[in-house]
Amino acid sequence: MGKLYLVATPIGNLEDISLRALRVLREVDFIAAEDTRRTGKLLAHYEIDTPLVSYHEYSDEQRLEDLIGRLENADLVLVSDAGSPLISDPGYELIQAATARGFTVVPIPGPSAVIAALSAAGLPTDTFLFLGYLPRKNNERKKLLEQQKRVPHTLVFFEVPHRMKSSLDDLVTVFGRDRPAAVCRELTKIHEQVVRGALGDIAAELESVEARGEYTLVIAGAPGSHDWTEAEVRRALDERIAAGGKPSEAARWVASQSGWARRDVYRLTLEEE
Repeated sequence: MGKLYLVATPIGNLEDISLRALRVLREVDFIAAEDTRRTGKLLAHYEIDTPLVSYHEYSDEQRLEDLIGRLENADLVLVSDAGSPLISDPGYELIQAATARGFTVVPIPGPSAVIAALSAAGLPTDTFLFLGYLPRKNNERKKLLEQQKRVPHTLVFFEVPHRMKSSLDDLVTVFGRDRPAAVCRELTKIHEQVVRGALGDIAAELESVEARGEYTLVIAGAPGSHDWTEAEVRRALDERIAAGGKPSEAARWVASQSGWARRDVYRLTLEEE
């Protein structure tokens, strides 16, 4: 019985791939790729000749069954266009089918535009909410943004070039001009750019710039959005810890329920010691 490996591949710079990922790509029997041409360039760069098969969001049920069948006697790698498989990329149904039939699924971590953008944005990273690509239609996009307007956690979105300016306008309209943010473009590539500041200033700065490349938007959580009082937070912490939870786990849960940042909740657990 074979194994299914989920291999993260570079989001731009071909050097951003681990030794383990390269070894696995060489050793498996097949590689299922979202775009065989793009993955083929990566394999050629590292002189890897493992056979490629196509698997993408439009693949039919027969292709899924074919891949599961291959796993009966072979090891298989799943890669997306770039970055970590399944993060706004196809693969969910394959993983579900593989695990349901008892195959081992092995993640090989590596590049991710979400994590790269968070690390460079200069905004809180202790809790964040990744929402994938913003909706294409203006009314649906505004509806989603309104739903996230008061979320206290840092927000991360993907956006395509031809919708960047309209999306920035909607973000300014819904979140306000002063909400801290960062727009990350072409991460790890030659023209990498990170623009930090207030949403209104970023929108003005990018207004006359031609939108090109791949964008990741990082937006600060809503300010002053604590829904619970400190007494309520302390009481919830005491209850979770008394029930056997670790302080870090209790802090994570209480933060998710209270609107407080996890670091602030965890600080209260330290005061109790």
